[in-house]
Amino acid sequence: MPEVVVPLTIRELTAEDLPSCAWLGSATYLASVARALERARRGEADYLAVCPPPGLPVALGGVDYAKTPGAGRLQQLAVHPALQSCGIGTLLICAAEQRIRARGLHRAELKVEESNPRARALYERLGYLACGREPASWDTEAPDGAITRYETICTLMRKELP
Repeated sequence: MPEVVVPLTIRELTAEDLPSCAWLGSATYLASVARALERARRGEADYLAVCPPPGLPVALGGVDYAKTPGAGRLQQLAVHPALQSCGIGTLLICAAEQRIRARGLHRAELKVEESNPRARALYERLGYLACGREPASWDTEAPDGAITRYETICTLMRKELP
């Protein structure tokens, strides 16, 4: 099968992008991304979008600079399901790490659900090391619109940035 190469750009995610990000999931999740964009507007975070030529995001993720002193915390990393395992997540994480270094920080951190071995394998391939575990929870929206609290255990991972 011939290889198809599509140029990708990385830019700031904007509130105007959110309607085209329905692939992320529920309105509740999109609202959490909108809150993260407010924090980015205040300089407390970065929120990146990976886009093919039409300019619509196919991957996104944030870096929070307030959660851990001296580090950038990667969060809400997501790649469109149809485009996973194409290297887009790696591109996004590398761009996030560049943002962290640009702020003069030398450590990136993230949390990954213990029930998500594919994501953990990616992070390990990129040099992240497990450094702890902690419970996590967030609101999720059922197809009928009911909001429930999702609870899980996450592995904390860390990478020193040169």
